[in-house]
Amino acid sequence: MKRAIFWLVILVLHVYAGFQFGMPYYRYTAFKSDVKEIAKVSIEGEEKTKGQIFQRAQELKIPIEEKDLVVTRTDKILQIKASWSETVDLFGIYQKTLNFTVNTQE
Repeated sequence: MKRAIFWLVILVLHVYAGFQFGMPYYRYTAFKSDVKEIAKVSIEGEEKTKGQIFQRAQELKIPIEEKDLVVTRTDKILQIKASWSETVDLFGIYQKTLNFTVNTQE
């Protein structure tokens, strides 16, 4: 019985760690995909596009400031750059900082 409880606790800890590390990566991939889509269909100015991207970042709870977003248009190419860091904390015992960067040209 003790052995079963031990393995159950180990399983729960693995699921918890997977969730804690998986969510930042999920937000990153979802945000990167959304930025590409916004860049493809954007015909408006850079400031309005920047506002749409920032709004999407807020919806995904990405820790980024609007000043950290760089939106530039050269000829017909829209370039969007953003970067941020998230720290994953596992019970205060282990902490890891994850750095994310989005650099899209459409």
